[in-house]
Amino acid sequence: MPRSLIVVGRSLRTARGRQRLRLSAYARLAPAVRAAAVAHRRTLVRRTRVVAVVGSFGKTTAARAVAAALGLPVSRYGSRNSGVAVAAAALRIRPGDRHAVIEVGISGEGQMARYARLIRPDIAVVTCVGSEHLSSFRTLEATRAEKAKMVEALPLGGLAVLNGDDLHVLWMRDATRARVITYGFGVENDVRASGAAPDGWAGARFTLHVGGEVHDVRTQLIGRQMVYPVLAAVAVAHAEGLELGPVLAAMAALEPTANRLEPIRHPSGALLLLDAFKGALETIHAALNALDELPARRKIVVLGDVEEPPGSQGPIYKEVGRHAAHVAERVYYLGGKTNLARLRAGTIEGGLPREALIHVRRGSLEAAERLGPELRAGDVVLIKGRSTEHFERIALVLLGTNVGCEVRLCRRRHDCETCPLLRGE
Repeated sequence: MPRSLIVVGRSLRTARGRQRLRLSAYARLAPAVRAAAVAHRRTLVRRTRVVAVVGSFGKTTAARAVAAALGLPVSRYGSRNSGVAVAAAALRIRPGDRHAVIEVGISGEGQMARYARLIRPDIAVVTCVGSEHLSSFRTLEATRAEKAKMVEALPLGGLAVLNGDDLHVLWMRDATRARVITYGFGVENDVRASGAAPDGWAGARFTLHVGGEVHDVRTQLIGRQMVYPVLAAVAVAHAEGLELGPVLAAMAALEPTANRLEPIRHPSGALLLLDAFKGALETIHAALNALDELPARRKIVVLGDVEEPPGSQGPIYKEVGRHAAHVAERVYYLGGKTNLARLRAGTIEGGLPREALIHVRRGSLEAAERLGPELRAGDVVLIKGRSTEHFERIALVLLGTNVGCEVRLCRRRHDCETCPLLRGE
């Protein structure tokens, strides 16, 4: 038997081996898939208006919201938005579809222009420009220049939907010949929100201002930051001539995105607020702000390391500690001793006693083991970590799932709940 077949046979015996075979197959097929996607977009679905959603954070929720507003099917999960996944998304567009929504992520220079040539966007939604890619682009100016390539690719009859509260995004309005619509909380935005307030654990409510009309809006999404995806979706739908009634009903029905400020009820009656898909500094403070808005008997934060910290780590961790101390009564930290000392200095400055910061040394499973017995009805627990830490395993253990994976850092962009390695095989 050929050696290659023997290797394949052995790989099929384990979950890890089967995963490696799938990834290898994807890599081999990628060039053919991209070529097919380019041809598909330029021929069979050339009349479909494609909405490209780009930005440092909030892309998946914004893409889901735009899809819901346009009456398209909405997936609850979304994690793959680069490489062959973009081509696959283009191939899923059917002839006759009026609209399609494609989320696009990047990790290096030159990628956005290639994605733009592939999907040929008619509408570009830009959520924000943040510190997520500083290791690749070094500056926010370089990051925005790369993300602006999708806006630059818009045709004359296209539409750029820009977060007007983010100056780096607003900068992109001069990068296109297309029509520009801005959204946000600032009064100068074309589509804006005012009076945003938490609606208990049910989400949020705010007043929408669009096209000279004023509407009361409710959403199941939690936190002020999650108003932005709704505004972006309304901006797209309104510009495309859709009636606002059904659009706002779709926004009210939209469920939170998995692992992005996702509320999960624990059997004890506590609420888990799972936000472990990204751990960039901006998302940590946004998550802490969302926790601060929620009613609770007691608030607890489970925190990992800052992802790609934009500057000196000492001040960054101290500020995170101060913020957490103002919001929560207890903090569990899963990280190293150096940053532990920095974080503790911040929590003490913020008013928490030294013992309120608990160092978890052995990772997610230990955190769940220590946290579970103390949860009571009325508690709210924010679980916030960076993508490679996969803190969703903490929530899974707390909900009774048998988790055997103890990998501290994992670069798989795989949802843990469906990962073949979850049970430690």
